[in-house]
Amino acid sequence: MSKASFSSDVTPPSWLIISAFATALKFLLIPAYRSTDFEVHRNWLALTGSLPISQWYTERTSQWTLDYPPFFAWFEWLLSFPARLADPAMVNVSNLEYASHATIVFQRCSVMCGDILLLVAVRFFARDMPAAKRDLLTGLVMLNPGLFIVDNIHFQYNGMLFALFIFSVTLVCEGYHVGGAAAFSALLCFKHLFAYAAPVYFVYLLRVHCRGSRAVSRFFSLGLTGIAVLALAFGPFIAMGQLSIVLERLFPFGRGLTHAYWAPNVWALYNGADKVLAMVLPKLGFAVRSSQASLTGGLVGGGGGMSVLVDITPKFTAVLTLLTQVPCYVAMWRRPTPDLFLRSLLYANLCGFMAGWHVHEKACLGFILPLALMSVERPADAGRYLFISAVGHYSLLPLLFETREYPIKILLLLLHQYGATVALLCWNSLTAGSRGDSANVSAVGLSKNPSDEQEVLKTSRGLLAFPEKVALCGLVGVEIYCLVGHHLIFQEKFPFLPLLLTSVYCAVNMIAAWSSCFWALSKP
Repeated sequence: MSKASFSSDVTPPSWLIISAFATALKFLLIPAYRSTDFEVHRNWLALTGSLPISQWYTERTSQWTLDYPPFFAWFEWLLSFPARLADPAMVNVSNLEYASHATIVFQRCSVMCGDILLLVAVRFFARDMPAAKRDLLTGLVMLNPGLFIVDNIHFQYNGMLFALFIFSVTLVCEGYHVGGAAAFSALLCFKHLFAYAAPVYFVYLLRVHCRGSRAVSRFFSLGLTGIAVLALAFGPFIAMGQLSIVLERLFPFGRGLTHAYWAPNVWALYNGADKVLAMVLPKLGFAVRSSQASLTGGLVGGGGGMSVLVDITPKFTAVLTLLTQVPCYVAMWRRPTPDLFLRSLLYANLCGFMAGWHVHEKACLGFILPLALMSVERPADAGRYLFISAVGHYSLLPLLFETREYPIKILLLLLHQYGATVALLCWNSLTAGSRGDSANVSAVGLSKNPSDEQEVLKTSRGLLAFPEKVALCGLVGVEIYCLVGHHLIFQEKFPFLPLLLTSVYCAVNMIAAWSSCFWALSKP
């Protein structure tokens, strides 16, 4: 065997190198900042591991009560067994804010183990793709800065949950409709915020699965599958008469329209307009309902209402979300294809983010990761991913507010944005010529198909349009102002203005991205 042949044989595959690099980086992040979510999950470990099931949703020793669906509670229960071996005090309910070294390492590693499932899901989704395309997709997902920030620093288990989401999508797209429906039903029983995508599953499966002479029986098979999974999750609590208690925990509508730090959606603009009006109108002689909504009074959260504009109710946001999702239902009914199913899931999650009640900024992963799955198919989707991921991930940066994490979060964002741009541009440039066969190519080398020609031209000019490039440059200006400009101009005044500016600027760009995803629904 030659030296060259030997080197080729022992070279690890690209996906393994990507995964190893991601895992090494996660180990380096173990000592990083931990949010209250770290204590939340430690407390859930303790109460599920040391209390009977009848007390899981009623226990109030900690303020961080269990508010995820039952399957996630059982997941925490399973984790409590190895957790007890790592540090028995970790699963003591009364040990509030407990964070021994063993506890920190164990919980960080539990997230990494969940990320293995995400790797398997991505490889399963892309198993029929060319090797280079499959590795590119693996890199986009496994090196996603949002997952690093939210899961491996701030602390959550989104990687594991999105693995189940990707498994479900793959099964549905490949025609295993009942299996895909079961996987999605299970996902809802892990984290109910994925419910924004439920109508998309219903419409698509009704259109492609419930048809022909067996339409009725197939409809009932899907329904029974979903009911069986929900019964498995919620049955014990129904038997104990605790269903209403569980639902109150899952849907705490009293928390207010927006989170303490505004997610960049339409309600950020609505709150921003209310704050400005609350400051300006009294100076013009007009009365306002409250003087608390000023730029020095903090951000809207909890149960606080508007000072000038009309208060928004949970029912209104639910109706608005469903209405904005209607275009994807119509598009799928007319053209029920796997590609449009995935595109509709992206759009529906984006609608929930933009118009939903009490949306967390972390929910941006709900549309960024599905868009990553699509970004390797067309230059338009690649450009859309680069823009939306940059804006969405930038909106996550205020989650890490300590000085020591500043270089980490900036590097994570910039490296991913640069790497994704180069990789997607190279991939689309290499594949641009194959979009038309040799019999359908014009004298200048472009496909005679108008849509193919536009795709190739877009690749040659870059993946981002000029307005998108300007908007991303604006993020740099916002960051410079928040980092140094605000202190130089206002000193100690208006302490929440940088956060407000970040939310509002990102919200404007997210609305533009939302409209882009809307128009993409109509394209074949």
